[in-house]
Amino acid sequence: MLKAINTKILLAILAALTAIGGALIYEHHEAAIAAEAAAKAAAILQQQQKAAEEQKERDDAFRRQVEKDKKQHNSAAANEGATWKKYTP
Repeated sequence: MLKAINTKILLAILAALTAIGGALIYEHHEAAIAAEAAAKAAAILQQQQKAAEEQKERDDAFRRQVEKDKKQHNSAAANEGATWKKYTP
């Protein structure tokens, strides 16, 4: 009788240890999945930041070109009045 109770207690302890081990394995697995998702998110964020910086560079270059063209166009228009004053038909 005592041997049967000891066996049942040992089986209960074994079941509890199995449940705890399973929970630890599950937790480790979930942590690995979360770490992988965080790494993917960091990589995507880095790509987006790089793309944003490249877009900003393109925008700045375009803005500089527009300003240059505007100055060039305005300087020609500014000299146009003097051209008509010197015009002799």
